[in-house]
Amino acid sequence: MKISYHGHSVIIIETDDHTRILIDPFITGNKLTDLTLEKVEIDYIFITHGHSDHVGDLVYLAKKNNAQVVAIPEICHFATSQGIKNVHPMNIGGKFDFPFGQVKMVFAQHSSGYELDGEMIYMGEPAGFIFTIDNKSIYHAGDTAFYSDLSLLGDDFDLDIAFLPIGDNFTMGIEDAAKASNVIQAKLTIPIHYNTFPVIEQNPYEFIGLLPENTGKVLEPGEFISI
Repeated sequence: MKISYHGHSVIIIETDDHTRILIDPFITGNKLTDLTLEKVEIDYIFITHGHSDHVGDLVYLAKKNNAQVVAIPEICHFATSQGIKNVHPMNIGGKFDFPFGQVKMVFAQHSSGYELDGEMIYMGEPAGFIFTIDNKSIYHAGDTAFYSDLSLLGDDFDLDIAFLPIGDNFTMGIEDAAKASNVIQAKLTIPIHYNTFPVIEQNPYEFIGLLPENTGKVLEPGEFISI
C-alpha cells in the first residue's frame, strides 16, 4: 500500500489492488500541491469537513472519475445538489466495510461550513477518518483542536500512521499536535495543514523534534511511503 502527501491536507492512499482513495481534494488554489487536477484519477473521495480548503475540487473530481464521495450526510447532500449521484454518507462513531477495507468516522473538534453564492451553507459536523486496510490502520485527523478523548483512538486502534494538522490558528499548533501524537500512540506521525497560507506557516521539523525518535516524518508534496 502506498500513501502519498500532496500539500495542505491532501492524502492519496493507493491499495495493493490499485484502489485510489483521495482525502480532502484541495488542488485548485493549493500553492503547495504537486497534483495536476485534470490528471488525478481516483475511486473514492473522503471529505473531513466542509471548509473550502478541504472540499476543494470535490465536484469536478467526483464527476470526472465517477468516484464515490464519502462524508457526513450534510456534505453528501451538498454533493448530490451539485449533480453527484455516487455518495456514501457516514456519521460520527460509525464504521463501514468498503470493498478496500473498513473505515470509521471519528470526532474532530472544529467547525464546518461552505460559502456558495455569497451564503454560508452548514456542512455538518467535522470529522476524521480511520482506515483499516490490509491490517494497517491510517488516521487522517482532518482539522481538529487537541481534545482529551483523542486518547481513546489509541485504545481502540493500533495506528500505523497518523496525519495531524500543525498549522495553528485554525487547528492544533505544533505543541498541541505533539500532545495528540503522544496520546494516540501511532507508530508514525506525519504533519499536515501547514504553510499553505501565511497564517498557518510552521516549521514541520520543529514538530518532529518534539516526538520520540523515529516516530515522526515530514513528507514533501508528491512524496510517499509504503506500508
